[in-house]
Amino acid sequence: MATPAFEEIAETLEFLDDWEERYRHVIELGKAMPALEASFHVPAYKVEGCASQVWLRPQITPERFDFQGDSDAMIVRGLIAILHALYAGLTPAEVLKVDALAEFARIGLKENLSAQRSNGLRAMVERIRLLAGS
Repeated sequence: MATPAFEEIAETLEFLDDWEERYRHVIELGKAMPALEASFHVPAYKVEGCASQVWLRPQITPERFDFQGDSDAMIVRGLIAILHALYAGLTPAEVLKVDALAEFARIGLKENLSAQRSNGLRAMVERIRLLAGS
């Protein structure tokens, strides 16, 4: 149940030959993502369980799930951008049906993340699911 924006990222990553190129592309996605205002870098939006500092600010209606995010690590900003592409625009109920970790595995990112980054990714996915279920 991936969105067209996520599928576009998946196609680009599939085209890239090695992990180093994919890694650079993920960083570029993070750089291109709009910044979260510093005033939202507060404990209420902070995601616990990430080695880096991560903030996710939800923008949810019954019809549409969206969020803004930020991190102090560029690769994590890229992962946030990919999560945004995966979830943004879905309904909260649809968000709960997405298997984000399977989608990340499908595009070859899950197995190329360090253990700390994988834990952080899981923490971000858990926070998104919690927000969508609220």
